[in-house]
Amino acid sequence: MRPPEFWNHRHGRDAAPMIRTLLKPLGWIYGLATAKRIKDTDSYDVGIPVICVGNATMGGTGKTPVASYLLQSFRRLGVEVHGLTRGYGGLEKGPVPVQPDHTATQVGDEPLLLARYAPVWVAAGRDDGARAARSHGAAVIVMDDGHQNPQLQKTLSLLVVDAEVGFGNGCVFPAGPLREKLSASLERADAVILMKPSPEYEIDDHLREQLKGQVVIPAYLAPKDAPPNGKLYAFAGIGRPNKFFDSLRRHGGNIVEEIPFADHYKYKDEDIENLFLLASEYEATLITTEKDYVRLPKGYRKGVHVWPVSVVFEDELTLRRLLHPIIAQTKTK
Repeated sequence: MRPPEFWNHRHGRDAAPMIRTLLKPLGWIYGLATAKRIKDTDSYDVGIPVICVGNATMGGTGKTPVASYLLQSFRRLGVEVHGLTRGYGGLEKGPVPVQPDHTATQVGDEPLLLARYAPVWVAAGRDDGARAARSHGAAVIVMDDGHQNPQLQKTLSLLVVDAEVGFGNGCVFPAGPLREKLSASLERADAVILMKPSPEYEIDDHLREQLKGQVVIPAYLAPKDAPPNGKLYAFAGIGRPNKFFDSLRRHGGNIVEEIPFADHYKYKDEDIENLFLLASEYEATLITTEKDYVRLPKGYRKGVHVWPVSVVFEDELTLRRLLHPIIAQTKTK
């Protein structure tokens, strides 16, 4: 699904006020159902720290790079950390550990990326996944997504927010992108990771006001390498494909064409064959994201350039202060 454009506008014609008004009652129902589920669920305490990397809205905000950073950080400290995710888009319900021969069709794309850094469990029931992780030696669990999932007690909740779109029009799905009332999301967050498109980006005053009183840690995604030389034919099926295209251009990529796909799109052979054909007309190199790359049919990956990114925190000290009690807890056991 591609999020409707009116989700990102608060005023004017682009905000589609009539459609939004018609959908608002459904948003109220959706929000009330989420609030009731969270209130009525007894969260399971797995007995080890659980760090949740979640978001308040539908679509991509940069959660997976943040979760990857945390997994790598704990591993460098010698802490046995495991990842936990429901494996969106995959067939496995779990709990199952991600294996090298797993595909995105089986476990989803995000678990494949996270499993490069630490053991990762896919589980529809987060409590079941947490039990499995602990029974296999986990001292800390990093949960990718799940801010609205009450099955598991969280030690630290990090809310990742896209600085460009913020919380959209402020309405709950389907009238807007919010998964629940904004106040409820922020109340359960220990800190907000504010993901900017670049270090120079100026935060909107409205978003600053919404985040007033929160611990806010600005961050951005930085490429691990410069874009390849020559013409580039870019494609992406992530929450906001334009973020990828804009970043490529910002770092000097010569994009001759860009093709957006739906988030978590499952590429078929004919999709990639068509992309190769279109790129050849420009004598261009196909380029995409890491998340898209793992969803490509394996036989077609060789001719596609992947452009990886990692998260950079502008105030890493504040994040480290939040993590310190958890690190100290693992060292005393």
